Formats: sequence, structure tokens, C-alpha cells
Amino acid sequence: MFIGEYTHTIDEKGRLIMPSKFREELGVNFIVTKGLDGCLFVYSKTEWANLEEKLKTLPFTSKDARAFNRFLFAGAIECEIDKQGRILISQNLRDAAKLTKDVIIIGVGTRLEIWSKDVWENYCNNEEVSPEDIAEKMSDLLGI
Repeated sequence: MFIGEYTHTIDEKGRLIMPSKFREELGVNFIVTKGLDGCLFVYSKTEWANLEEKLKTLPFTSKDARAFNRFLFAGAIECEIDKQGRILISQNLRDAAKLTKDVIIIGVGTRLEIWSKDVWENYCNNEEVSPEDIAEKMSDLLGI
């Protein structure tokens, strides 16, 4: 399980040091794709396969299902960690998440999220995203 929040920098070539705590769980090869809310999602190959299986069950006749599959799969790249513990993020993914220099990597259970520091701070400071309000809404879904 991925947990925690780490601050790193991305260099001009798009290389980002992956926190050592996450490297073993990610494995040799893993997937980075466009995420929701302005970040990138990072999945181990196992979790990516689990997600693929779930998405296969969506009806291809659904316009929303087709659009979501396109969004997720078209932007995906397979990455590996180099000897210095870095990954290379493609320009289109850096642009999609507005990654320039300062980056936040967070663990979100089964995946990682890579955020521009500025975008992450704006998200966290957004009064519409109150943890208390979210918890109240989620309690109905979780039955707690």
C-alpha cells in the first residue's frame, strides 16, 4: 500500500526521483498516466492489470466509458526506474499535470499521484474540498 507525501524536483529532461519507499512496491516496470484533478496516476503493473480488468467490464456502447478509457489509456506510458532512482516522464504527461520543477508525490493506497507543488497546494487549500465534507459524503458510500 502506498502512503505518504514527498517533495521532489523534476529536471529539465523530465526526470524525477521516485521516493525509495515506493520503488520496491512499484517493481521494475510500472505505468504512469493522466490522472484526475490535475495530477498523474502511477500504478504498479499488478494494479494496472486490475484496473484494466475492471474497465473491460464497462459497456463499449457507453459514451462515457469510451471517453474514460481513451483518457486513461492514450496518455499512459510504461516507465522504469534508472540506477539513480529516477523515472522519465514524457513531455505530454508533464504538460497535462503542469509539472515544471517542484513536485509532490503522494501515496493513495493502490496508486501514487504526482502533482505540481502549486496545483497540489491549491487543491489542499480549496475550501470546496473540505475533508470533513468529503468524509460525511463518503460515510454513506462506505456504510460507516
